Amino acid sequence: MLLARSRLGLLLLGALLTVLLYLWLPALRRSRPDEGKRGWRVANGTVRTGMAAGEAPVFYREVPAAAVGPGRPDVLFLHGQAFTSKTWEALGTLALLAGEGYRAVAIDLPGYGDSPPVDTVVTAQGRRTFLDHVLQELGIQRPVLVSPSMSGRFALPFLLAHGDQLAGFVPIAPVGTKDYTAEQYRGVQTPTLILYGDRDARLAPQALQNLQHLPEHRVAVLSGAGHACYLDKPEDFHQALLGFLRQLK
Repeated sequence: MLLARSRLGLLLLGALLTVLLYLWLPALRRSRPDEGKRGWRVANGTVRTGMAAGEAPVFYREVPAAAVGPGRPDVLFLHGQAFTSKTWEALGTLALLAGEGYRAVAIDLPGYGDSPPVDTVVTAQGRRTFLDHVLQELGIQRPVLVSPSMSGRFALPFLLAHGDQLAGFVPIAPVGTKDYTAEQYRGVQTPTLILYGDRDARLAPQALQNLQHLPEHRVAVLSGAGHACYLDKPEDFHQALLGFLRQLK
């Protein structure tokens, strides 16, 4: 009889602990320090992803640097039409820059990946405002802006209007370069690395023809690479990017 009562007591105690854990764990998860207003979550133990709030929600990902080195600018990665922020994670770019002491963030542009469409980005002014919103929401100050292909529609209006808010600019055969005059480009003092693959016979020559009017530019050509040169020659791309970043003051 006594043994039966002891077993019943243990069962009741176990059930009570189960209920308490069920109620307590969700509250603990909500209070985790890594999950602030932007909804941090850790993917694969290293890559953090989240959704920046505001009128234009933006999905982003980054690999947190153990310690951001002094004088190192943040780096913001945009993407081409066939890609998303995931490209820079899969390529190892975010992890590489984090290891070098840079805060590197990649975003999904509106309507791509996990970022919802935004009506306001149909105009150049709207796209410029969108990027300004991204910088504010993610706490990014004077970044180096990396802009391949389609993302030139976002990066170029911002560069022409707010070049002084960028520590550097890395256009990778962006679209839209012909929409601006040589005089407009000459007014931009942002250090620029014009980067492209020598097998990109369509957009790269046009971009180079227009962007070479930027007074503070240098050129890096990846041999044997096409339009998405960072995918064709990732090591060469990373070397050129890091070399440019290290020369920035």
